[in-house]
Amino acid sequence: MPYNSSLLRGDSPTYSSTAGTHPLIPEDVQKDIVKGTIQKSAVLQMFKKRNMGTRQVRMPVLATKPTAYWVTGDSGLKQTTTQTWTNKFLNAEEIAVVVPIPVNLLEDTNDYDLWAEIKPEVEEAIGRALDAAVLFGTNKPASWPSDIKTAAIAAGNTVTAGAGVDIAADINTAMSAVETDGYTVSGHYMRNNMQGALRGLRDTTNAFIFQSGHPGLEDTTYKGTIFNLKAVASMTGTFEDEDTANANAVRFITGDWSQGIIGVRQDIRMDLFKEGVIQDGAGAIQFNLLQQDMCAMRFTARFAFQTPNPINRLQMTEANRFPFAVIRDAA
Repeated sequence: MPYNSSLLRGDSPTYSSTAGTHPLIPEDVQKDIVKGTIQKSAVLQMFKKRNMGTRQVRMPVLATKPTAYWVTGDSGLKQTTTQTWTNKFLNAEEIAVVVPIPVNLLEDTNDYDLWAEIKPEVEEAIGRALDAAVLFGTNKPASWPSDIKTAAIAAGNTVTAGAGVDIAADINTAMSAVETDGYTVSGHYMRNNMQGALRGLRDTTNAFIFQSGHPGLEDTTYKGTIFNLKAVASMTGTFEDEDTANANAVRFITGDWSQGIIGVRQDIRMDLFKEGVIQDGAGAIQFNLLQQDMCAMRFTARFAFQTPNPINRLQMTEANRFPFAVIRDAA
C-alpha cells in the first residue's frame, strides 16, 4: 500500500490543456493587460486647433505691409501706400481604420472590455499618422501645404548636427534662424535619443551642463525645457521612421508653434458594424461580417493643416520666411 501518493499540480495546469496532470487546477491570470503609455499627437498638443464647420476654411493672410513716408516741408506731397492679403486654406482630409473581430472572440473575452482596450491604441495610431504627415510629409494629403521639414529646408532654416561646438550650439543656431525670420521660438520637439546628447554636455572643466535649475538646459526627460522653452521628446516613433527613411534625417524641430494650425472637422469617431463586407484595393472581399459572424469598428477623423506664415518687417520675402527650423543628421 503506497504512503507517498499526492495530488499533483502538473506541468501545464489549465482547464484547456491536455498536457497537465490535473487540468482542473487553473493558473492565475493577471486581469490587467500589460501595455505602454499611450502617446498623444504632438501637433494636436503644440499647434493651435481650430474647429471647422465645413471641409474647407479660407484664411485671409497679410501678404504686404504698408509703408509710411516723411513729408518734405510744410507743403510737401504725401505719398500713398497699399496693403494686400492672400488666401490660405484649411482643407480637411480623412484618417480612418477598420478593426474586424469575430463575435465569438468578443464574447469569450469576459474579463476584458476589448473595445476599451483597442480604442486608445487606435487613437494613438491616428495621432501618429497625423504627426508624420504634418512634420515630415509622410503620406501627406495633396491638398495640404508643405510639411514642416520640407518648408523649413526650403526657407533655409536647417542646421546640420555637429556644425557647432556641441548640440546646444546647433540648437541655438536653429533658433536664430527662426528669429531672423521674424518669429519668436516657443518650444522644441525632438527625437527621443537626443536626451542623451543633452545630458552628456560638459563645460570646459568637464562638469555636466545638464543640471536641475540651470538657466540653459534643464530636465528634458520627455517634457522639460531647453533655453527656458518647452522641450518634448517624441515617443511615437515618427522621428525614428524619418531616421530610417533618410540619411540626413531631422532629429530636432524648433519654432513658433503658435504659427501652426490644425483644423478639426471631425474628431475621432467610432462606428460599430455587424453587417457588411470588407474589401481590399482590388475589390476582393476579405471579410463578410454576416456570414463569418464578425463585427467591425470603424474609426474615422478629419483634420486639416496650415502654416499661414504672414509677412513681417524682419523678413518680407515669403520664400525665405518660415516659423520653424530643423536640425538634421549629417548625410
